[in-house]
Amino acid sequence: MTPSVTIVGGGLGGLTLARILHTRGISSTVYELETSPAARDQGGTLDLHEESGQRALAEAGLTAQFRAVVREEGEALRILDRHGTVRFEESGGGGTRPEIDRGELKRILAGSLPEGVVRWGAKVAAVAPGRLTLATGEVVETDLVVGADGAWSKVRPLLSDGVPRYSGLSFVEAHLSDVDTRHPAAAALVGPGSMFALAEGKGLIAQRTGGGRIRVYAAIRIQDAPAERDRLLEVFADFAPGLRALVADSDEPLIPRPIHALPVGHRWARVPGVTLLGDAAHVMSPFAGEGANLAMLDAAELALALADHDDVESALSAYEAAMFPRAEAAARASADNLEACFAAGAPDAMVEQMTRFAAQH
Repeated sequence: MTPSVTIVGGGLGGLTLARILHTRGISSTVYELETSPAARDQGGTLDLHEESGQRALAEAGLTAQFRAVVREEGEALRILDRHGTVRFEESGGGGTRPEIDRGELKRILAGSLPEGVVRWGAKVAAVAPGRLTLATGEVVETDLVVGADGAWSKVRPLLSDGVPRYSGLSFVEAHLSDVDTRHPAAAALVGPGSMFALAEGKGLIAQRTGGGRIRVYAAIRIQDAPAERDRLLEVFADFAPGLRALVADSDEPLIPRPIHALPVGHRWARVPGVTLLGDAAHVMSPFAGEGANLAMLDAAELALALADHDDVESALSAYEAAMFPRAEAAARASADNLEACFAAGAPDAMVEQMTRFAAQH
């Protein structure tokens, strides 16, 4: 008999797990609070790595669908100083980490699942090993509960008392729309991919996404980051006018986003019938570029372990033994990169790192 698998959270990790299980003949049900895959803005663009995100899509049988919508030019990267001087530049296209908008990737994954696998609009009120209770009062009995429910996971407390901590950095998010027509200077400054303009303790990070949009993250070492445009612009008063315009010209209200992370090396003792993947297991800052990639790789390896082992506990032990050290290495790199990006002399450390990476590839 195959196990009954219940997945809490219908993000990229949870959907990837459900899809790969489906391809291996193992049924699962995903419980997701959002009412549809497009219920809200799904976030920016992702570079999917060959060894993780792309590998998971291959195991899911979705490589062709992925390739049909990637933006090869999105691999382009520019690193600037606060004066707007370009310190490093790499063109996009022909690399191994093409960009895809989060919303497009979620659409592909959700569309690959049979009707009814995802219970959209389902709020989980309580969780225990082998059991979910929904807000409606419905009780779900299951062989395996997988917490794929993000940084503030409801499933994690069954395994660990770990709680995400403030990383020391906050983002304030801005958006520019129809940039080639309405914001041509910003479009030229950012280019077709990503741009980092860094100084000690702060920076502006911008991503070109599909649909003619640019998503901007103003990064500052303030937990209660100002969402008022004028106050935020004061923080960046020493940045070049063209860079400050990425915030000043935002078409939408600014959104503060404090960055949290679980302790590096977060892990737990084996508890029967429960495990975690993605941010629920190892949320980290975005400065290793590994969040979505690791969530999808976790999902692939968990699905394959369940398919390859005769019992759930052996599968979970094998999955966690590989996942823990992998996540620890990525979390340490993420924490180190965050410090390097905003250290004295920035953007020197990031320029040196990307120059070495380019030389190796």
